[in-house]
Parts: sequence; C-alpha cells; structure tokens
Amino acid sequence: MANEVVVLQPGDERAQKIARAMASQTANAIIQAFSSGPLTSSEVARQMKIPITTATYHIENLLEAGLLEVVDTRWSEKGREVKVYGLTEQVLIIAPPVSDLRSVLKKYTMLFALIVLATVGLRVLLPALLPPSPDAEPLLQRAATETGEKVSTFDVPATGAAVAPPVHDLVMGFFFGACVVLLALLVYEVFYWWRTSRRYRERLEKEQDMSDETR
Repeated sequence: MANEVVVLQPGDERAQKIARAMASQTANAIIQAFSSGPLTSSEVARQMKIPITTATYHIENLLEAGLLEVVDTRWSEKGREVKVYGLTEQVLIIAPPVSDLRSVLKKYTMLFALIVLATVGLRVLLPALLPPSPDAEPLLQRAATETGEKVSTFDVPATGAAVAPPVHDLVMGFFFGACVVLLALLVYEVFYWWRTSRRYRERLEKEQDMSDETR
C-alpha cells in the first residue's frame, strides 16, 4: 500500500474511522512520534510517558483507520512476539461529495440550452451590429435607382476593404466552439465521477488485495 492515493468523502466509513482515531491530542502526538521511525507500543508508551494500555488503545484505532501498519515483528526478552508499527505511505484526499451521474448530465443539458439561447441571440443581434457585406452594394444601388434616392458612399464598404465575416459563420463558430468546450468539461466531470465512485474504489482495493496475495 505504499504511495497509495486514497480519495475520501465526508461521511465515508474510512473517513469516520480516521476522525475517531484522530479525535484526541494523544493520538496526534502518537502520530508525530512515529515520524521518527517504526516503534512498538511499549516504546511509544516510554517515549510519551503514558500507560501502555493508553498507547495500545490509540495505536489500535490508528491501525484500524489505516494510518498505521505493522511493518515488522520482534521478540521481547520474555520470548513474546511484539509488533512493530509504522506510518502508512499514502496520500489522503478529502473530496466533496460527488453527485450522481444523472445530476451531472442534467447540469450539462441546462448549459447546452443556454448555449442554444445565446446562439439565437447572436443571430438576431449581429446583423444590426456588423457592417453590410460587399454583396449588399449592388442591392443598395439598385434600390437607390428605383426610388431615386441618393445612397451615401459611407453606407457601403469600398471594394477590397476589410469586412467582417458573414453572420452565419460567426454564429456557427460560436455555437460549435462552445459545444466543444462543453463536451470537454462533460467528459472530464464524468471521468472524475467515475474515479471517485465507490464502485471504482472497491475494485481498486480488490486488485490491490489480489496483487498483495500474489507477492
């Protein structure tokens, strides 16, 4: 279990065990004592000047919570086998509760609806904000001839001048670009939901147990 990354969520059984094991200052002091190296329960009691029963009680809680592990065994002067404990090499990550997959999909459905509404709004507003395209010049000249009105040269861009892209291209570019970003976020969140799901963690634990048995 060395260098294992453990993702915990508030309320998980493992998180509750850790919280109970670390609830007292004595337990925190015992954890700090193990930072210098593996120790037996009697060595912890002597080092901290506490009763052996107190040291054993907290060590068992820390062992059950997965913060300590048995790293070795020794034989005492009386011929009894003594366990040597050490800190587990793992990284604990406290993550917020992950919503189920249905709520994730519902959220992104609403975001997609907002993108559609924004696209429709751009389609309505952009023609009024952008200058007319060069194709509109003959139409304006024809309309001026039929009505007898004079069309100002400022109303139509000159040939070869920089003209904004067509409204259709801008709107579709915004729509597809926003959809690509939304899809990337959806894939990431579904992947994170899967990695932090209880089923995935249980499968990892089973694989870890199987690998430990084969060693």
